[in-house]
Amino acid sequence: MSENNNNQGGSLGLWTCVAMIAGGMIGSSIFSLSGLTMTSAGPAAIVTWAVAAVIMLCYGLVCAELSTRFPRSGGVFVFPSKALGKTEDQGRFWGWVSTWGYINSNIVAISFAAIYVGTYLSVGFPIFQGMQIPLAVGSIILIFILNIVKFALAGKVNNLLVLGLALTMIAYVVIAFVSGAWDGSTLTPFFSQGAAGNTGFLAMVPTAMTGYGSIVAMAFMVSEVKNPNRNVPRSVLIAMIIVLCLYLSIILATVGMVSADFLMENPGMQFIPLYAAAFTKLAAIPWVSKLISIAALLALLTTMLTVMSLSSRAIQAAASKGLMPEKLAENNKAGVPVYGAILVTVPCLIISCFPQFTSTIVSFGALFAAVTISINFTSLLVARKKFDLPEGAFRAPGGNVLPVVALALIIICYIPDIINGGWMIWAYSIAWYVCGIIYYKIRQKNAK
Repeated sequence: MSENNNNQGGSLGLWTCVAMIAGGMIGSSIFSLSGLTMTSAGPAAIVTWAVAAVIMLCYGLVCAELSTRFPRSGGVFVFPSKALGKTEDQGRFWGWVSTWGYINSNIVAISFAAIYVGTYLSVGFPIFQGMQIPLAVGSIILIFILNIVKFALAGKVNNLLVLGLALTMIAYVVIAFVSGAWDGSTLTPFFSQGAAGNTGFLAMVPTAMTGYGSIVAMAFMVSEVKNPNRNVPRSVLIAMIIVLCLYLSIILATVGMVSADFLMENPGMQFIPLYAAAFTKLAAIPWVSKLISIAALLALLTTMLTVMSLSSRAIQAAASKGLMPEKLAENNKAGVPVYGAILVTVPCLIISCFPQFTSTIVSFGALFAAVTISINFTSLLVARKKFDLPEGAFRAPGGNVLPVVALALIIICYIPDIINGGWMIWAYSIAWYVCGIIYYKIRQKNAK
């Protein structure tokens, strides 16, 4: 595709793209999963989130290049299907494997976020106590409605949510450091405090990676981005810098107020670490815990909004190639793949009714995401050999070193978990991928 054609793009400008990416990233992970990383890694969770950011920035830049090579929304299916395999059928197979893992990881992400909409509201505001499941279900329905209206309107709503979210997060960090509650002595020993010992910071990287998952939002919706050759990679870099600064500030502020030992002794606090810090160390400022609950609500909703948009477009891309029912490829009058959004919404509604399985849900989601990320790194390596870079298209820096190093880091980060017994999650995940492959084979056979 020529530079002129590719530059026409859609209606989303640079700062809307930045807000969409940042809003998608700042969500359930930093407000909930950060507690798991602090429990397992202690203060070294700071390193965990920094390493995860490096891997996911590489992923974002890789997908930015892939999106300008293959400028169609639904990149999680499009990139592998175009790049991998010697034949079109082989390419479609890898596109399906990538999409299968991606859809499942996103369903997990939306469900998890919905569960913690209910959790944060119920602990922050007594009026909502005992309403965790109804609140979770209600939040999913709200996000579904926002996803089936005109996309530009959903983008504007997201921008407002992200602005409010950033302001509340900054307020939390400032209060933590100026209130006198923060204690630097809790940072020593740095690597051995967590439940997982000295390697805990490494084992938690895949979990932290989920906090940056929406780094690919605009690359996967490239046809809706104005001047994508320029705005997709720029929005990736700007959003990552903003989010990383917020994440590291929040984790540093939190580990200086609640220790890994405290979280291990109070497992109910592990998924609400910022609230735990506000409730215990900032009790003299009672409105801070309310602020945290509101910030968490905004963060969770922005994540759900972005992730559902990405998932429905991935389903649409697969359906347009005959891998899913044809109806799923259709748009409504607002130009949105409404049937894809419904397909994502239904399992999310079901899963959100079982908050007791949160830890297992998180483990599955992290592994599905890692597999999809690895497939797309590989797609870039192959695409560079098979196709010339289109005129004016973005090229990720670092050559082939960038995806190779990122792939190696993902593998290294999973080694401690497998050694410590995490192989069962792998076994269950492989079984689920087998189910996806069987479905693919049946679908292909019926199509012939």
